[in-house]
Amino acid sequence: MGRRVWRRRKRVLLIGVALLAGALGIAAYAASTLYGLESLSINTRFSIRGTDRSLVKDFVIVEIDQSSFDWFGNKRPRVPSNWPWPRRYHARVIDNLARAGAKVIAFDVAFDHPTDPADDDALITAVGHAHDMVLATTAAGSDGNTDVLGGDSVLGPAGAVAADSVVQGDRAGVVRDMQYEFQNDFPTFAVAVASKYAGRAVSASIFGGKYSRVPIDYAGPPGTVPGISFYKVYDGHFNPALVRGKIVLVGADSPILQDYHETPTSGSSYMDGPEIQADAAATVLAGIPLRDSPGWINLALIVLFAGVIPLATLRLTVLRSLLVALALALAFTLAAQLAFDSGTIVAYTYPLAALVLATIGTLAVVYIGEAFERQRVHQIFSRFVPADVVNQVLARTDENLRLGGEERDCTVMFSDLRGFTSFSEHQPPTKVIDAVNYYLNEMTEAILAAGGTLIAYMGDGIMAAFGAPLDQPDHADRALSAAREMFGPRLQRFNAWLHEQGHVSGFRMGIGLNSGPVMCGNVGSEMRVEYTTLGDTTNTASRLEGMTKGTPYMVFVAGSTRERMREAPADLVFVDDFEVRGRTDKMAVWGLRDPPEWAASMEQSNDV
Repeated sequence: MGRRVWRRRKRVLLIGVALLAGALGIAAYAASTLYGLESLSINTRFSIRGTDRSLVKDFVIVEIDQSSFDWFGNKRPRVPSNWPWPRRYHARVIDNLARAGAKVIAFDVAFDHPTDPADDDALITAVGHAHDMVLATTAAGSDGNTDVLGGDSVLGPAGAVAADSVVQGDRAGVVRDMQYEFQNDFPTFAVAVASKYAGRAVSASIFGGKYSRVPIDYAGPPGTVPGISFYKVYDGHFNPALVRGKIVLVGADSPILQDYHETPTSGSSYMDGPEIQADAAATVLAGIPLRDSPGWINLALIVLFAGVIPLATLRLTVLRSLLVALALALAFTLAAQLAFDSGTIVAYTYPLAALVLATIGTLAVVYIGEAFERQRVHQIFSRFVPADVVNQVLARTDENLRLGGEERDCTVMFSDLRGFTSFSEHQPPTKVIDAVNYYLNEMTEAILAAGGTLIAYMGDGIMAAFGAPLDQPDHADRALSAAREMFGPRLQRFNAWLHEQGHVSGFRMGIGLNSGPVMCGNVGSEMRVEYTTLGDTTNTASRLEGMTKGTPYMVFVAGSTRERMREAPADLVFVDDFEVRGRTDKMAVWGLRDPPEWAASMEQSNDV
């Protein structure tokens, strides 16, 4: 195909690449195909943002940790240390926290079933004294009531509420988000804690609906929320300032209680349930500062990234398009992080995947298409340039596979078969074409074998150049060598073939060689391009070929060509100084006489 056809087809293919990349990106986004990678990207964004303790500055965790188990186990006189602990332990902790000035006390420990009546009474009494408390449960009735410490009839007068402490992970088990409630108008633990601290019920509108899930804005990795061992609060050996005016969550921080989960900030470790609840409650109190971007923005990014590189390649080189793709990926990575830091989670992997797919598709179209086009041009060049230099010639072409114009010193050859026009008038077309093809094939082989460049066929005439498009310091010698081969063995072979075909008399030919500066390069339209040489040197070579008619010479060599030969051959004889049309001064012309073997073959042919 021509360059114009290829460019048109390339445009269509690149638009197709953009549409396909966009469609695949949108389909992957709709099906959450890259959920794992997208989740990892969010984890990374949390990590880059770093720890911000100010987000949980109003929270403290009283940790039911291994140190507390050990402390109770070593206490004398010995007290129960196996879990669950007697509820009087929790009652004492509540009393100590209330005396220290904790504003909200939230127990991430289930008290759904009655235990020892004295212990249960002690806990209920402590809850009533503390007043603003949140108690966890994982079971609520259809009416929204629970059995925590006897139910709402007990909790209501005590100023306490029960809340759903279920922690839900995503498909990979990672706790990333939360809801206002799960069922039965029963608030989640984080919502209840935030409502108690704010002194009013948190509206579901900030979630976008009761069952809408919103991201938890984690303040940092596990341990970001400050903690105090349970036994220290129980024993009263802690600084009251640590809890004064704050939200105190009491819950598990020991592996044996198995209340730990993966989170976006926990890395390869886990975060305990109470700290997840603290981060979730802090997120609610802050008004859900971290939110997923609207779906239409993510879709727009996918479409944009799918189309940028294919469309840019219509105007830019492939290398520049790749640089644009790299710059776009880096800029988007930075923008996604800045958006995250500002509170918006933009889909990252899906637009980037669309960009990668579009870039790969663009490279495939360009390089595979260019490979086919280059192969086509290689075949074209190999017809008029020696095979061993075709790759060198192609290496010097521009992006449109054209050789740019340049001035070179070279030798131009014109040749013509004498009397062939008369011959063709009396022969059937098939015989004429066969004869032309045989003749041109012989002469072309001679030209290419000498390192010449075949410029054009003109019927039975030939135009060739030596020293272009590649440098050849001995271009004059090469041209004369090709001429000897052409009017010697090659012409004899052609005449012998004609004799076998029934044509009795043989043909002579004319060859003109002239050397000098020429302008050379690819010329033509987008549909057809040819390599040629232009200038006075070319015109004079053509006229020298014509001047051989009626002379005993089949080869005329300009003085300029003889001067450029490394060593003038002895059989190159001076003919005369001729006036050449188009030139003001006469030109010294040299000639090669017919080789003896050619004359002998002609006598033999005529005898027959």
